[in-house]
Amino acid sequence: MLYQFKQMTGAKIVGALAGSFALAFACDYVIADKKIFGGTTPSTVSNKEWWEETDKKFQAWPRTAGPPVVMNPISRQNFIVKSKAES
Repeated sequence: MLYQFKQMTGAKIVGALAGSFALAFACDYVIADKKIFGGTTPSTVSNKEWWEETDKKFQAWPRTAGPPVVMNPISRQNFIVKSKAES
């Protein structure tokens, strides 16, 4: 009896993981995309023009310090972040 519980093959583990991801995806799709609880997607999320205008507004603000940087933790070297318009 104890021997049956010890046999957990790789196929069972992979199958269980695939099943759990499929169930999570299905729940996310039904709740978020099909909106079973009601509601709508805000226009600020679905409207690309709104996003572009907002990005322009934020890029137009004057900077009080240097340009924004992202630090690479491995080499400890900073890189200047450029907007989409600059690249």
